[in-house]
Amino acid sequence: MSEGAPLSDLDFKKELAETLPHLRAFGRSLSGNPDTADDLVQDTLLKAWAARDRFVAGSSMRAWTFVILRNTYFSQMRQNKFKGNYDELVAERILSTPAPQQDPLHLADLQRALMELSDDQREAIILVGAGGHSYQDAADIAGTTLGTMKSRVSRARATLHGILDDGRFTEASEGSNNSTDSALEKILEAVDAATL
Repeated sequence: MSEGAPLSDLDFKKELAETLPHLRAFGRSLSGNPDTADDLVQDTLLKAWAARDRFVAGSSMRAWTFVILRNTYFSQMRQNKFKGNYDELVAERILSTPAPQQDPLHLADLQRALMELSDDQREAIILVGAGGHSYQDAADIAGTTLGTMKSRVSRARATLHGILDDGRFTEASEGSNNSTDSALEKILEAVDAATL
C-alpha cells in the first residue's frame, strides 16, 4: 500500500478495529465512566467510518481516531453544560411548595434592581435569565461576542445580588413602580424588546 493512497473499505475496517481497545481506554480516561466511554467509542467509530475518505494511508489510525474521540467528548461536554439532571422527587417538592407571600415584593425589587444596571448588563441578564436564551444566542442578538456576553451576565448577576442583598437602590430606579403587575409586565416587555 503506497502512502497517501486511500485505503480500501476492508483495510480501513481492519485498522479501525485494531484501535478499539485503545479507544475504549482513552474514552474511559476522559469520561471516567465505562458507559459514557462506550458511547464515545461508538460515536467515534461512526464518525471515522463516515470520514474514511479523509484518512491518509500510512498515518496513524490511532492518533486520527483519538482526535475524533476527544473532539466528540468535549463537544458533548459543552452541550451538557447547559443541561441539568432531572430528579423527580426534587421536582415534586419544588412544584408543590406554596408560594411565599413576599414573592410580589421580591419581583418589584427585582424590577427596581434591573433599572440600576447599565443598559448592556440589563440587556444581557434579561436575554439569558428571563428570556432563556443561551449565551451564544444572546450574543448574536446583542451583536457581541460570546465572551463579552458571559462577562456582562456575570457582572449583572453580581451587581443584582449586591443590590438585592443590601437594598442599595439609587435614583436610577426611582421611576420604577413597585406594583407587582407592572414589575412583571416591565420585565416581560424588556424580554420581548431585547429579542426583536
